[in-house]
Amino acid sequence: MSDYLFVYGTLRQNANHPMHQQLVTHAKFVAMARYQARLYQLSYYPGAVPSSNTADQVVGELYQLLQPELLLPQLDQYEECGDGFAKPQEYRRELQQVTLDSGDSVSAWVYLYNRDTSALTQIPCGDFLTTINQQ
Repeated sequence: MSDYLFVYGTLRQNANHPMHQQLVTHAKFVAMARYQARLYQLSYYPGAVPSSNTADQVVGELYQLLQPELLLPQLDQYEECGDGFAKPQEYRRELQQVTLDSGDSVSAWVYLYNRDTSALTQIPCGDFLTTINQQ
């Protein structure tokens, strides 16, 4: 199991979502990071879909999980991911390679959007906080 989690939406520090408090309690901020994916606006929150295009970069934060056995089940509930949720679930949690601003790469849990994106608006800059600050 990975000891890292990459967040790119409502769980980020400046998104002002109450669920971020769970990260503060059970994880430690490591650094800003990027994940090779396309970012889409779903509602008041985004969804990332892996991309083979290196120009597609999602901006987010990397956390070291201090108590993954406590935090990940809570986050799975928040993301409505895993057993007990109707399929196809909106997100799936997978281990992915993320790149820190230093250039180092680590394997981290990422919640990936798990549905069709054809009717969604892409966030071209890859930074969800930029879009909510412009609204």
